[in-house]
Amino acid sequence: MLFRYFSREILATSALVLIALLALFGFFDLVRELDDVGRGGYRMGVMIVYVLLSLPSHAYVLLPAAALIGTLFALARMSDQSELTVMRASGLSMLQLAGHVAGTGLVVAAVTLAVGEFVTPYTEEAAKSLRLKATSSIVAREFRSGFWVKEDRSFVNIQDVTADTVLLNLKIYEFDKAYRLASISRAGKGTWAGPSHWDLSDVEVTRFDGDGAVLERRPTATWNSVLTPDILAVLKIVPERMSILNLAAYIEHLSENRQKTTRYEIALWQKVLYPAAAIVMMILAIPFAIQSQRTGGTGAKIVLGILLGLGFHFAGRLFSHVGLLNDWPAAFSAGMPTVIFSIVAAAGLSAAERR
Repeated sequence: MLFRYFSREILATSALVLIALLALFGFFDLVRELDDVGRGGYRMGVMIVYVLLSLPSHAYVLLPAAALIGTLFALARMSDQSELTVMRASGLSMLQLAGHVAGTGLVVAAVTLAVGEFVTPYTEEAAKSLRLKATSSIVAREFRSGFWVKEDRSFVNIQDVTADTVLLNLKIYEFDKAYRLASISRAGKGTWAGPSHWDLSDVEVTRFDGDGAVLERRPTATWNSVLTPDILAVLKIVPERMSILNLAAYIEHLSENRQKTTRYEIALWQKVLYPAAAIVMMILAIPFAIQSQRTGGTGAKIVLGILLGLGFHFAGRLFSHVGLLNDWPAAFSAGMPTVIFSIVAAAGLSAAERR
């Protein structure tokens, strides 16, 4: 009975908090996108669809924070109305209370995992594709063979794009006005030189003239294109938005090609551990929520919850970047924020039990 009561109160409050946060972030997205309305085919209706498709990504990031604030609010209300006092006087220990909250947290963790695995990767790709098609003449798609980009009468295949937007192993298929293949250019690497052109190295150009073909090798060449690093950033979904299966497959691909995988390994561990963060954050809320009214009202505790959520978010970013720079083990870099907040939660529960 108690578990159902706690679950109902916490989940209902967390859902309201999540809706409020999504409305706020959606409004910020609308304001930011207004500057691009009217560019190409990017109209108001397309912008609204783009913002709506971006909401699942926000929901995935916000779910642990919403659960934290919702737990704080629900338990603080119970404490203010002396419900928790009666429960504890009836024999409810702090460990049992943490168990009820953790059980509710499993539901939030399952939702977080489902959104991150089965919703966010597809809505993120759909949103970026929609915006790209509306604001640019470039049509692009990602396959196992790499990125394929259509530009005027050319098709460009880019095998990989590094984190600093260097193109690796690209091919440019150029067609004439009659849509006959005119040339194939291969380059080992392409570096943005701007504006509107890339510096290619290790270049081979095969030109077709009637029934014959001419092969030309050059150490360097210049490629004029409307493709920019900003567009490539839109095309390539960041590792944190990829699914666990796609991350694992991509890490294997990079390893087979002897490329560095640290960033993607950290992202993989973050995806695995992130649902557990919701449970930790909800347990962390308990000692703060049951403090007396002298330590601040419900509003103050909600502000505290926001600060704790921001602290967890920035701690995750910090360990991720520092771990990437220092080549720390991926599991350590991704898991330390959760471990630290788990220790803080355990210490807080212990102190609350002694009071």
